[in-house]
Formats: sequence, C-alpha cells, structure tokens
Amino acid sequence: MCGGALTALALAITQMGCQAPPPTNRITVASAGRISSLDPAQASTLGATQLISALGDPLYRLRRDGSLEPRLAASAPVLSDGGRTVTVPLRTDVRFHDGTPFNAAAMAFSLRRFLEIGTLSYVVGDRIAAVEEADSHTLRLRLSRPSTSLQGLLTSINLTPISPTAYSNHQDRFLHDRFVGTGPYKLGRFSEHQQRLEPFAQYWGEAPRNNGLDLITLSNSTALFGALRSGEVDLLLSASIDEDQRHTMHERASAGELHESVGPAMEIGYITLLSNREPFQDPNLRRALAVSLNRSEISERVSYGLRRPLRALVPPSLAGGAMAPWPEHNPEQARELLQTAGYCNGSTLRFPLTFRSNVPADKLLALTWQAQVQRDLSDCLALDLDGVESTTIYRQLGEGAFKAVMLDWRGSYPDPEAYLTPLLSCTSVEGNICMEGEAAISGSFWSAPGLQTALLKSDTLTDYARRTALDRVDHLSADGAAYIPVWLDSPRAWAQLNLHPPRFDGSGQLMLAELERRQDGGSKKRAMNRGATNSGATKD
Repeated sequence: MCGGALTALALAITQMGCQAPPPTNRITVASAGRISSLDPAQASTLGATQLISALGDPLYRLRRDGSLEPRLAASAPVLSDGGRTVTVPLRTDVRFHDGTPFNAAAMAFSLRRFLEIGTLSYVVGDRIAAVEEADSHTLRLRLSRPSTSLQGLLTSINLTPISPTAYSNHQDRFLHDRFVGTGPYKLGRFSEHQQRLEPFAQYWGEAPRNNGLDLITLSNSTALFGALRSGEVDLLLSASIDEDQRHTMHERASAGELHESVGPAMEIGYITLLSNREPFQDPNLRRALAVSLNRSEISERVSYGLRRPLRALVPPSLAGGAMAPWPEHNPEQARELLQTAGYCNGSTLRFPLTFRSNVPADKLLALTWQAQVQRDLSDCLALDLDGVESTTIYRQLGEGAFKAVMLDWRGSYPDPEAYLTPLLSCTSVEGNICMEGEAAISGSFWSAPGLQTALLKSDTLTDYARRTALDRVDHLSADGAAYIPVWLDSPRAWAQLNLHPPRFDGSGQLMLAELERRQDGGSKKRAMNRGATNSGATKD
C-alpha cells in the first residue's frame, strides 16, 4: 500500500513509488530521530556516534570479549610514571579522507580541540593534563592522576581524530555538517535525515563489504516498521521504535523471517529526583519512591521482557557493575516511609512525573508505574504524568525544572566511570546538595559526604580494590535514592534475510562496514527457516 509513512520514506531516500527497489550492493539502514551535528566534540546521540564510527576510527576498539583491539594505535598503550604517563604508538599507514597524513600531530590536534571546546566534559574530566607528540607517530598523554578507566576512554567515539587540514578554521568552533576522518567510509552527502556513505578507496584496513550505505532517520516509528516489512530498507536499528513493534520484530526473527542481532546491554533507563527542593529534599520520600516501583512488572508490560530490570547505575556486564544495591519492590516499606514523612491517612503526596513524549517506552513506563502506585498506595501517593519533548527536557534539566523525570544513559565508553561520573561527580558540595558539577547538570543536585572521594579513588584502583571502592559508591548512591534505575536495554538490529547477520562491537556500535548481502539472496536461509522455531539470533 502507498501510505503517508512510505511516501515520506520514499522522499527521504529519493525513490519514487511504493514498490521495493531491486537489491543492490548498496545497503539502506534506517533508524529513528535526526542527526544535527557530526562534530565528535559535540555528538551525543546514538545515531551521531554510530555514523561517526563508520566515518572515523578510534585509537582502540573494544572486542566483544572485552579486550582492546588497536585501530589507529599500533599496539597497546604503555603506562609509566606510576600510571601518570600514557604512551600510544600510532600506525604509519593511515590517511584522512582529504589526503592529510594521520600522525601524532593530527591526533594531538583532535584531542586538544576536544579538551578546548568539547561539550561532553565528563568524557575526559580532569584526567588529561597535557597532550604531547613524543615523535611523529607516538602520542604521549600526561595525566593529572592515574586512571584505571583510561583504556576504555581511548575507545570513545568522541575522541575520533579529524583532519587538521579540514578543520583548520574550526579549531575553536564546531563543524556540524561535515566529517573528515580516517574511516572505511567517507561522507558523500549529509542532511539531518539522510546521509550517503561511500567506501574510502585508500582506507588502511579491511575494505567495506558493500558498495556504500544510505542511512535514513525518521521520527515516525510506524514508518520505520513498515519500511522494513515492505523491504524498502535493508536494516533497522531498534532505538526509539515502539515496544509493540520491537516485540513483533523479535517474534518475526524467532520465526526465521528476519535476522535479529543483539549488542551488549549498555543503556540504562532511570528516574532522576530533584533532591534540593521540596518534596524530595527528604531522603525518606525518595526511598519510598524507589521501593514503590516494580521493575519486573514494568519490564514485562512495557517491553515484553526485552528490557531487563536493573537495580544499579552501572550495566552488570562491566567490571564492578554486577552489584544491585537499589532495593527491590516493597510497597509495605514504601507506606512506612511515607507515613513517617506525614503522608497516608488522608494526606497524599502528589508530584509530577515528567516523561519524554517522543520516546515511546517512557510513556508506557510512566503509565505502568502510575497504575502500580494506584493499586498499592492510592491513599499515600499519586503521580501526575507530564509529557515533554526530549530536547526541552535536556535543555532545562540543569535548571532544576523537573521534580521527577525519566531519562536514559549510555556511557561514551564501556567502563563504570562513564556512568557514575556523569551522574554523581560534583565540584562544589554543601551538605548533601551539589551546587556545581555533573550531578547538578543531570538534574538531581544530590551528593553525599565521602561520595566524591570514593568516586575519584575508584578510578585509581584495579581488580578487587576497585570493586570495593565502586561498591561504596553504589551503596551511597542507593541510600541517597536521587536516582532510581529501572531497566537495562540492549541495542538491536533487524535485517532482511538477503543480508548476512549484522554484528555489534563490544561498545554496542553496529559494525556498518561488515554489512554484506548474501550471494544466494537469502533464499536458502528462507528454506532452512520454514517451520523453524527461532532464527539463531546473535545474542550478547
């Protein structure tokens, strides 16, 4: 059928009609939302970092087994001076898309630029004191303190090098609509909703397994869902797809009608409570909310179990992330805490719960929690739901505009530091209130005596000692209850059977250069899957 959703999609990929185009060696990848900036010093959305991962290379990439794979680095980083100096040998056979040689000077240019103008200050924090060029192909980082998480930091997409020639006039300002990197693809065309990627003939590594990519982004979940079902797109990424449609795709993959690949669970969903103003200045009220929420029921009702319940701020797959210090659902305890604070028995605590109106799962989560409270604590507690567009929420979060707000977070590199620091770090503390720092920017304004010291200490330790320090941070955070973790989400990709199953790397990025059509067009696979009970989907 020729519905409005498909018409919009056809316009986006400059094709006419509603009939699926014949297969080519170019591959069309669809996702939700738009990409407003390709500058690695500013890019924060999953779509932007996914695109940059195809246009550029990091120094290192994380394998699925957690080990570091050198990319633009020639070998593993070398630590000296008690962990305060990091030496990174660089490849000598790499060029940027504009022909500029990649060397220590180019890498230093990119790092210094990020340190100067990067909006994601938490990515590096205060760890890098100086960036030096030891020789033409050796980078040296001087650290302000030893940092256990530094190796993970060196995999961050935000530190992807850019051509100093192409960005010579943008050393101190962003370049939103271009990207000149070293990756397997170069940017052929860019708009907020469509990007055309062409293979880079002089790429230093393995050439892409396709003749190029067309990436399209739409905000309409139904359009994306219909485009994959009709064959108009080859692959669909799961971000911001309606939960019912995610479940349908999962079921179709289980029936052998699609490939489904699942990346490492790196995204946490959580609720932030405004701890520096009434009513949530009272920690007992925050704790009451934490135990009023039934995560298992929310997971099943909202996502059919595809999002897993979470009682921590760090994904369990990361070192030091296996702890679950947040309490489980306990409505009786919630009632006791609310009664202690003067509620129940004729006095009801009402508060606005803000959810992102353009994120489908948020509203379902809010409705489910509201129903749980109505069922278990109707004489004590009531949630008033308020949907606000996500960009408005992000802009006003640090102003203390929301009493309780639902958010998600995906660390910019796979280490506990990339989750705890952006939510908990604070440079100016008065009692239990963060006056200045990431905890204020994140909208909680919460801190606790000893928290910042424990957080910094955890990043100087290894193995058991680090896990012990992280355990202290976790328990302080759970007791403060300014954040309530809800669930853990894995990136998913659904592909037509005429493609080989896609793969994710250890950081949760889809490996776009590996996307490849099957020589048999998927016909043998379809025959094998007739009557099958599952598709052998790639799991994490």
